[in-house]
Amino acid sequence: MTFGALAVAALLVLFSAWLRAAGTAITRVPRADALRDASDEVSGADTVAELLDNREAITPAVGVVASAFLVIGAVIGTAFLSGGADTTGALLIATGVGLAAFLVGDLIPRRLGRLNPGKLAYRSHGLLRWAVRLGGWANDLLPEENGEGEVDEIQDEEADEHEREMIDSVLEFTETIVREVMTPRPDMVTIPITSSIEELIETAIEHGYSRLPVTSDGDVVGMVIVKDLLRMLTDPDDRPASVADMLRPVDFVPETKLAASLLGEMQESHAHQVVVVDEYGDVAGLVTIEDLLEELVGEIADETDSEEDLIAVREDGWWVDARLSVDELCKATGIEAPEYEGDTVGGLVLGLAERVPEEGEVFTFEQLALTVTRMQGRRVAEVAVMLAEQAESA
Repeated sequence: MTFGALAVAALLVLFSAWLRAAGTAITRVPRADALRDASDEVSGADTVAELLDNREAITPAVGVVASAFLVIGAVIGTAFLSGGADTTGALLIATGVGLAAFLVGDLIPRRLGRLNPGKLAYRSHGLLRWAVRLGGWANDLLPEENGEGEVDEIQDEEADEHEREMIDSVLEFTETIVREVMTPRPDMVTIPITSSIEELIETAIEHGYSRLPVTSDGDVVGMVIVKDLLRMLTDPDDRPASVADMLRPVDFVPETKLAASLLGEMQESHAHQVVVVDEYGDVAGLVTIEDLLEELVGEIADETDSEEDLIAVREDGWWVDARLSVDELCKATGIEAPEYEGDTVGGLVLGLAERVPEEGEVFTFEQLALTVTRMQGRRVAEVAVMLAEQAESA
């Protein structure tokens, strides 16, 4: 009977140790790593990523369950080992069992959980899910905090939401190619190499750019930095004769290059602007380091930037600038984004038309009716969007 009780006590302590080690391990796994491993179909990673969605609840929940098993095991072991012993002997036995239980069931498992957190957390995903549910239920029995505690909880939820958005942005950024973030060739502000300094100043003031690509015969041959003109203020004799005298080299990158890779290269080379070329070597667009950072942290604006909405709600639908991405259109209109090999609404319309469309033409995309409202030469500039059902009834 004594041996059986001791075996139960040992199992409870070891179970508590496993749970404590797994709980320590999961708190040291970045959720981004778990999501990546889940996409690679690593067993247990999806469960761990799901639990990490509410990271702050894991430690108290797992701690309650682990402590309960540890205490029960220690009590059972102490009761049977101290049976028949005098008071001093019972105290010594209780102290020894308590220390052993603390070392085996808490201290050592915490150390083990830090050694290889990912593998241990994934292998213990079922146990962790059960412990978080049971521990969460136990913690819910405690009185709820109010006042400042509720404010802290709301702030923690907002911080977690921001963290999730950042993680999602980073995951998407790793798969984004340069073509998806570049300013397309028709929207680039350039200046001919034959332009005068006065024309350069006028262009810079009009558009508010500090760097401008320089073109010759329709091709980009370099760039100018407007800041180079400041030395004219102190030394008029140092005034360049033309844009050609201010020319700086420019880097070219293929449109299929990964944006994450380009960001690292631009940081190393201290480049703020690169020109994008297509598979034929023709200029396809322009990318700045700000464009890449905005894919990670959202829109970056300074006091000189003016807000530009690419989509606006109308009574019968939406007004859309053709530069808007197809994904943003789907989000704004509430339709499920389909698999589509394209970037902008303008490209979508061209793909649906399979030719250069005319103003007033209507094309159907999923549950939407797209009407071309303005063209710029052969380029779609603006589109009116409404639900296909409303378009048919109108």
